[in-house]
Amino acid sequence: MMSKNSNITNGVMLNAYPDSIGNTLSDTISVLKMPEFKGVFSLFYVLPTFFNSDLDRGFSIIDYNLNKHLVSKENLKALEKLNIQLKFDIVLNHLSVASPQFKDLLKNGEQSKYKDFFINWNSFWEGHGTMGVDGVIIPKKEFLSKLFMRKSGLPILKVHFPDGTEQPYWNTFYQKVNEDNTLLGQMDVNAKSELVWSFYEETLQKVSDYGCKILRLDAFAYLHKEIGQSNFFNTPGTWQYLRRIKDIADKNDLTLLPEIHAEYGLHLHDEVANKGYQIYDFFLPGLTIHTIETSSCKALITWAKEIISKGYKTVNMLGCHDGIPVLDLKGKTVNGNYNKGLLEDDEIETIMGTIMKRGGRVKNLYDPEGNKISYYQVNATFFSALGEDQQKLLLARAIQMFMPGIPQIWYLDIFAGENNYEAADAGGSAGHKEINRTNLTMQNVKAGLKRKVVLNQLKLLRLRNTSKAFSGTVRINETSDKIIDVKWVNQNEFAHFIANLNTYSFKINYTEGEQLKCYTF
Repeated sequence: MMSKNSNITNGVMLNAYPDSIGNTLSDTISVLKMPEFKGVFSLFYVLPTFFNSDLDRGFSIIDYNLNKHLVSKENLKALEKLNIQLKFDIVLNHLSVASPQFKDLLKNGEQSKYKDFFINWNSFWEGHGTMGVDGVIIPKKEFLSKLFMRKSGLPILKVHFPDGTEQPYWNTFYQKVNEDNTLLGQMDVNAKSELVWSFYEETLQKVSDYGCKILRLDAFAYLHKEIGQSNFFNTPGTWQYLRRIKDIADKNDLTLLPEIHAEYGLHLHDEVANKGYQIYDFFLPGLTIHTIETSSCKALITWAKEIISKGYKTVNMLGCHDGIPVLDLKGKTVNGNYNKGLLEDDEIETIMGTIMKRGGRVKNLYDPEGNKISYYQVNATFFSALGEDQQKLLLARAIQMFMPGIPQIWYLDIFAGENNYEAADAGGSAGHKEINRTNLTMQNVKAGLKRKVVLNQLKLLRLRNTSKAFSGTVRINETSDKIIDVKWVNQNEFAHFIANLNTYSFKINYTEGEQLKCYTF
């Protein structure tokens, strides 16, 4: 449907659900056609309610066909006409219980073609644990202790079959059992099944036909499961699966972006990057808040220099559909040796405390017994995380624009969105994420375009998206910790950013053709 082009732009990427603005993707496209948005974006990361889904705001996929309630083929043609390339998700680790594959399993049980498409927990752990009174095998302690949990308790969902039997299936992420005993859940797939790989082949071809250029691999590190190993990024299995996915992606002209949250001290980001993949810069959001709130750029510049020196290809962000990462900044003990993080633990706790005092919510991780073992992310709009200070938001945006990598922009941040407590409270146990997912009406957009904080952000985004300087090289100039000095140069074009962290003021000198121009904020 869209012409294929192996060149991925270094421009600016919008990030939104199909219905984040107005009612359908058509409304977002209408906004992108407004004069104020001309030249602002070259890419668009459309979240997976683009497809048919039923839980976790799109990440519980039923199938990868267009969600006709929100998206049309005409939308894809319109985005192509705007020269906007697309980024999508493939949720590698799981599918919805409403997927054709799981419905067939429910209907036909042992006779189902898809019997091995998902992971029967008891079959997986047979011979490696003890059967509990509830009919669920509890793995031996040495195996159970290696499991990485995203929720309290064992990662299972009990499924009732038509013959009256009940079986536990591996369910790492979300689940919901309704009052009538019907299920919603993200059921882990069994990547040892060749049917799963046939499904991946079909899906990557499909998203490529939609016009996808960058494919985010959601939760890929949970895909490989092996008794005696962690269920998160175990080796060599995870690498083998990633290589196999890349082979399929290469055939479909797709650039892969593996999504992985892990402590900096584990250096998994380095391993992924060294194998030639793009990586998500999950470190930037917390570092930016730390930089602005402490008036010190030392940690930020350390990370920026690492990106440059090691040649990482990154996609960065401030706000997003999920939360503000904090676990990622930590150090980690590996093989008895402690690897430092980008921030000290007390500095991370200060970031969390600051955001929480400003109304943020927190997401934690658990051990197999249901005990909290670590924080994961803080949920807040980036504007509210900065105390709803417009100058701080502009400074944060400028920092992002001058960092190496493709800048990804959460739609709500553009309009200086504030924490939505009503939505968070209404969302129940998983409602913490809704604090930063407020849907904007077209009236909200028109009103926002009269605000300086919105128009000034669009200036920064347009500069980053259109200036040839950002296709060149970047230099971090040595200054005090109170000053950020970054310059991009490409032949005769340049863009030079200098910020004073004591006052939050900054200026940008840049060239446009033969003209020298300046923004002062």
